[in-house]
Parts: sequence; structure tokens; C-alpha cells
Amino acid sequence: MNAEGLVEVVLPGKVEPEGLQIRHGAVPAAGPGQVVIRMEATGVSFAEQQMRRGRYYDQPPFPFVPGYDLVGTVQATGEGVEPGLAGTRVAALVKVGGWASHVLVDAADVVPVPDGIGAAAAETLVVNGITAWQMLHRKARVRAGHTVVVHGANGGVGSVLVQLAQAAGAQVIGTASERHHDALRERGVVPVDYRADDVAARIRALAPRGGVHAVFDHVGGRGIVDSWRLLAPGGTLVSYGSASTRDAEGSKQWPVLKLLLRVWTWNALPNRRRAYFFNVWAGRALAKNRFRARLRTDLTQVFAALQRGEVSAQIAAQLPLARAAQALRLAESGTVAGKVVLNP
Repeated sequence: MNAEGLVEVVLPGKVEPEGLQIRHGAVPAAGPGQVVIRMEATGVSFAEQQMRRGRYYDQPPFPFVPGYDLVGTVQATGEGVEPGLAGTRVAALVKVGGWASHVLVDAADVVPVPDGIGAAAAETLVVNGITAWQMLHRKARVRAGHTVVVHGANGGVGSVLVQLAQAAGAQVIGTASERHHDALRERGVVPVDYRADDVAARIRALAPRGGVHAVFDHVGGRGIVDSWRLLAPGGTLVSYGSASTRDAEGSKQWPVLKLLLRVWTWNALPNRRRAYFFNVWAGRALAKNRFRARLRTDLTQVFAALQRGEVSAQIAAQLPLARAAQALRLAESGTVAGKVVLNP
């Protein structure tokens, strides 16, 4: 069917980025209900940075092909799949397996990418866009007139959160390192240096008197308590990661369990505030069809926001799949804004 072969990047174990391996093989065939996507863009997210350290809490055993999400064209459809899907550009959230030239995906898991949106632009908004949209609209229910705090406002998820919050009419206070402050001010964000000693006090001084409506925290660790204390009555804390433990040793589950325990305790108290630990995969095991419908709805909304100019696609750099090690190094350096994208 196809003269070209499969090229994929393998994470063989706990390695430095240079330890990634390139593997060649046969392009997979689409089984019943499946499609083969010819990858056009995949990306480096925080998950892969955790996985190469063996620190992502539910990663598969080594060796495996990383790659959290991808955008590409449907090359082949399996039995029971609408044949018209072939030749269309789609996005998919896969958790692992995206760093490959061809990826096998259940047809029910693909989301059409509207015409006029490039593959790399769409890629920047798959996992980051769904995460930001669901936290903002499904968890915190942010509306016009609200003030919100976004930690890591220049990051992959943070930059999308900022723009979607502003599109909803909210005021944004964003933490970032000093070098990103001018860019944040140009966007209408009030910046705070996250390296300052008194981050919480600085935010409180900028926030409305009663507190803020929502805090989005990807750092976890001890700072989560400060995030909780910034909330006004009726406010929502959404914790969505434990970046503070990226380089830590010991249990990879414990930082997440600690966060979950804290969230559960706060929610049990009669304090009129809510805390969530957001996981983009929540609900998939129990109600797969509902999960897929929600994912499709929300990613379609994000792509529409991109087309309206409410969200911009921030591509930090584009590198070929064979240079995945450099891409990972660049993403981990903290020197770039936006998403590092891999192309075939």
C-alpha cells in the first residue's frame, strides 16, 4: 500500500534527552474502528519531561514511544470507519505514541481540524487547549468581571489559559519570570515574578479585596496553600500538576496523592470555596463515549477561538522527529515561550 516506512522515537528508560532512540519499521494497518494518521505535527509537553525521568504517575513501562498528542492526515481507515475520513486533517490526544510518523488511533478519538488551521498551529492547542478550556469553563466557570490568577502565564497551558480567560472577560494576574513580563503586559496581564520571596503577598496586593475568583496552579508543592488562600468565597482552585517535583527522587505517585488529599480535605471543610485536581483523562475509564463527546466539543471550541483570533498559536520552535532530543532539551530549558513542535 505504502512505500514509506514507520519512523518513531523510543524512550528506552530513564535517560537524558540524548538517550532517545530512533526506530524504523512497517507502517501499521488500520484494524476495525481504527484509522492510521500520518503525523504532521506532534509536540513536547511537560508529560514527556516527566516520563523520561520515570516521574509521570501513570506512564507505561519502558521502552515506549512518547508523544501526548498529534495532528495529521488520516491515511487509512479500518472496517466500520466512515471512508470519507481518509484525507482529512485531524487531531488526537493519545498520552503516548505521538512521536511517530504514523500513528494508529481509534476513529472515535479523532477531532477534525477546521480548514485554514495549519498542523503546527493546531498542535499547540490540542492538550494545552483542552486542558485550559476545561479548567476555565467546566471547573472554575470563569465569567466576565472575574479576576483570576494563572501561574506560569507564559507556559504552554498558561498562555492559552490567559487568552481564553480574557476572551471570557476576566482580568488576569499572571506569574512568570521577569523576562516574560513585557510580553504579558502587552497582552493585558498584570505580571508577578514567581521567583520573588513574597509572591502570594504581591498577588494579594493586586487582587480585589475579597480575593480572586480562580487560581490555576501547575506547580503543586507547598505553594498550593498560598494559592488556596488567595481565593474569595465562592472561588475555585484548579491544581493541574506538580511541576515543583519534576526533578525530585522517590515516589512519582506521592506528590499527586498529597495534592489529592489536600484537595479532598479543603472540599470537606465548610468554607464556600472549591478545589479540583484536574486530570484531562478523568472520566475516560468510566464513560468513554461521554469523555469523547466532551473532548470533541471542547477542542472544537478552542479551534473556533483560534479562528476568531481570541487565542494565538504559540510555536516556540519546529524540529524534525529525528531531532527529538534537541526538542526536549529546548522545552526543558525554560527559555522559550509556547510549544516546541516536532514534524516528520
